[in-house]
Amino acid sequence: MEQASNLLIVLGIVQVARKLDLENPDVLVYVRLGYLFTQTIILVVCFYLATKIKAKNDTTTLKYVEPPKPFTNEPEKPIETNNRDYDLSKVQELLKQTLIGVAFMCVLHFYWNFTQPLFIQSLLPLKNLYSNQVVKIHLFGKPAEGDLKRPFKVNSSFGQFFQQPQTDKASIKKAIKASRSGGKKDD
Repeated sequence: MEQASNLLIVLGIVQVARKLDLENPDVLVYVRLGYLFTQTIILVVCFYLATKIKAKNDTTTLKYVEPPKPFTNEPEKPIETNNRDYDLSKVQELLKQTLIGVAFMCVLHFYWNFTQPLFIQSLLPLKNLYSNQVVKIHLFGKPAEGDLKRPFKVNSSFGQFFQQPQTDKASIKKAIKASRSGGKKDD
């Protein structure tokens, strides 16, 4: 459902971008300012979330099995952390994703002179920020239940292609045993 809404939003934004005269220097200034404003909002939200998570200091233990990364031979990894550190790691992921996006957009815009992606990335990250699980919990005050229960499910455009984190005791025990034996699975 979320992928479909993202696609509809992107298609709508592209249609609006086609109507804009992105060759006009005055319009281009506003598009650049809009992009900078959006990225600044995301950076400020990341800083605020990190501060709020640290102040809350929820040290409830969180154990789960992190699935292997796609297309690698890595084994599953047992993870033992707490809600505070887990949420901070998700904020760091959001920050890293934002900074990589800014670097990529700078190359697209200033090196190759593409302006339409700049307009699209002025709007789409706000929708992604709104749908982020950590933002929903710590900024909007929603309880960490259902889809917001830690560890968060991996949202993917490829559907069920990616494995989800496992929280059942048998999976955790099996992953710990496999990690102690050098990553070999018992079959």
